[in-house]
Amino acid sequence: MNGTELCYTESDDKLHDECGVAGVFFSAPHDTKDEQQMNAATLAYYGLYSLQHRGQESAGICVSDGENVRIHKAMGLVADVFKLENLQELQGNLAIGHVRYATAGSKTIENAQPMLIQSKLGSVAVAHNGQLVNYVQLREMLEETGATFTSSSDTEVIVKLIARAYKKGLERALTDTIQMIKGSFALCVMTKDALIGARDPNGIRPLCLGQIDGGWVLASESCAIDAMNGVFVRDIRPGEIVIINKDGVLSFEFGEKTSKRSCIFEYVYFSRPDSIIDEIPVQEARYKMGAMLAKECPVEADVVVGVPDSGLGAAIGYSRESGIPYAMGVVKNKYIGRTFIAPTQKARENMVFVKLNALKSDLNGKRVIVIDDSIVRGTTSRRLVQILRRAGAKEVHFRVSSAPVKFPCHLGIDTPTKAELISSNHDVSEICKEIGADSLAFISVDGMFEALRSCNPAQYGFCKGCFTGEYPMSVPSEIHESRMC
Repeated sequence: MNGTELCYTESDDKLHDECGVAGVFFSAPHDTKDEQQMNAATLAYYGLYSLQHRGQESAGICVSDGENVRIHKAMGLVADVFKLENLQELQGNLAIGHVRYATAGSKTIENAQPMLIQSKLGSVAVAHNGQLVNYVQLREMLEETGATFTSSSDTEVIVKLIARAYKKGLERALTDTIQMIKGSFALCVMTKDALIGARDPNGIRPLCLGQIDGGWVLASESCAIDAMNGVFVRDIRPGEIVIINKDGVLSFEFGEKTSKRSCIFEYVYFSRPDSIIDEIPVQEARYKMGAMLAKECPVEADVVVGVPDSGLGAAIGYSRESGIPYAMGVVKNKYIGRTFIAPTQKARENMVFVKLNALKSDLNGKRVIVIDDSIVRGTTSRRLVQILRRAGAKEVHFRVSSAPVKFPCHLGIDTPTKAELISSNHDVSEICKEIGADSLAFISVDGMFEALRSCNPAQYGFCKGCFTGEYPMSVPSEIHESRMC
């Protein structure tokens, strides 16, 4: 139903952000043969490659040379979707790209992005990270006025809203559309001669601006700007629209000011450690959360290990704060992907034995503290404890660098229903027994916020909906109730 479509893989037992977006604008005019003009799609490709962790079901790039708009998208990873001949065909000085997750029921090319509408008023393409909470109402309104839909994605609603108001001019069409949509969104929008970025008023999903030789780029994370050999300029502000064209970068605010409520899981898990989100370096945030976890939840032990990859930063922070030595401890098989065949529930749960393995030389006979970024259903945590004990760990003390996830997200993270979240139905002692650890502790919500503020005191305001059930905006009852049981 939603633009990035909720997705949950039992084999992962993790939360997932559902997409990444990138945009490139070169100022070279469309009638030149400047090499830059041929590189917009290639740069977008590099950006998407660095954002592959945000979505692995489909990928797409849409380009414009000032007159003609072309698009290529398909199911699969970036490297599988785009071959050299595809990029050579996508000639233009302007491009947007997208990588996406999807549920089993929505793995179709119709839902792949960017989404493009071509009309007599002009072409509009949209790449969207986030989730609209008023998608159903907007789609019904558009259908009543004669619109037809080819996908189950809320991104198609955004495209049609912009196209419907395009005769008012680009700036007015964007403003009208963005004031109508409610929820979380980071948008890259493309017309034949302009690149537009927009971020929801609460700043839930990230988006940043970079500069390249001869132009500008937008991306979900700063690591994508680095991959495009660009220079990070700044984050797009919550409630800001930027229009990039041959005249430069125009910025304006839309709507009333609202409280900033960025997603804390960008720092815990989603973003790459080499990214900077809202002026907070992600890896530094993980160090700080690990250190806070050590202060709040100390335990006597011989070694600290992290669960690869996103648990490693917090484990290093815990080790530094506690003085307990850090060891690798756990090795990840980096070649296990979502195509790995696990036909039964038992096989899916046992995939962690294929994905992770323990280093006996680091763990044998030792009291081990293992740091993970989250516990969702608990199946991975239980298997991980088994792996550590099999390697000879004398004690296993489980520590988690995010607070207990008790409520589903409605704003762009795939979570199971509330009934399936282990922390919503069990207290810490019960979960500890369920996963087979000697002890278990989570960082507190306040501890998470304090750790992030210590990275940058100027940044404040984080969404805590999945921890407390308090969301930054009202969620329609039909959406809320469908995820609560």
